[in-house]
Amino acid sequence: MNYKLILISFLFIGIISCKKESGTKVLYLGHSLPQTHPVHKGILEFQKALEKKSNGTLKVKIFPDGQLGSEREVLELLQIGSVAATKVSAATLSNFVPEYHILGIPYLFKDKEHQFEVLEGKIGKSILEKGSKFWLRGLCYYDAGSRSFYTSNKAIRTPDDLKGLKIRVMNNQMAINMVNALGGSATPLSYGELYTAIQQGVVDGAENNPPSFVSSNHYEISKYYTLDQHSSIPDVLLIGTKYWDSLTEQEQGWVQAAADESAQAEKIFWNESVEECMAIAKKAGVEVIIPDKSLFAEKSQSVVEEFLKEFPEMASIVNEIKNN
Repeated sequence: MNYKLILISFLFIGIISCKKESGTKVLYLGHSLPQTHPVHKGILEFQKALEKKSNGTLKVKIFPDGQLGSEREVLELLQIGSVAATKVSAATLSNFVPEYHILGIPYLFKDKEHQFEVLEGKIGKSILEKGSKFWLRGLCYYDAGSRSFYTSNKAIRTPDDLKGLKIRVMNNQMAINMVNALGGSATPLSYGELYTAIQQGVVDGAENNPPSFVSSNHYEISKYYTLDQHSSIPDVLLIGTKYWDSLTEQEQGWVQAAADESAQAEKIFWNESVEECMAIAKKAGVEVIIPDKSLFAEKSQSVVEEFLKEFPEMASIVNEIKNN
């Protein structure tokens, strides 16, 4: 912990002074993913593209693997200007910027094409900009796939199969409400504790995308994977407004263009990773179940209704997305 505090203090001094090395500005970017993850590969593309566009005058120093703390901790570092950029799930970001809650609505998108038409269009860009008033400027969205249920001892083929099962979820109200609406017992739990929790029967399963299911080794102890694809929550590449405002207009243009390029590259990395991870899971004996998703969508409708009661001002955005 002392090491982390020393490192963050160093970064704070570097960012505040717009640290330059031979005329080069350094953008510090921290995130919690492993270096094998497709989103990290997307961030590497951002790093390369920005250096190329700026002729080496803007460089990105990446701190992966949670070196600078959890997603929430790094977001707070962005807000005070100690770190320049990060990648977080839109679910985590919704605790800071309410509009990101919308992207966690179950079965919001018809398919992948519809999702990115929305995210890369007027609605998605508007949500990215909403974060600026909270010192968190969105640059682009990264594909984080669709979340589906996996369990250790009982297959989930219909929502009724969730009854009595303790399912680990993120500490996010939308995710909690969704699992409970489907008949399960939502159990918020740290991701780092999940392997042991499944192994020891503390929870019966969890929900996540294929790369996370495999990279976490949860496929070793969860032999049923039900592709109900209940939510498609993207990751978001963010830059702190304190750092953004220190850049010239030209530099800001380079950063945004590099982010946009990296988002397109990351989609390819993501698709390749999903294919590879599904093959690994099947080879390990995981039964992959393709359920009737309409049954899950119907039972989760109450979650949408509850959300719109709490945030009636967001109804027009939700309707616009569904009619897109």
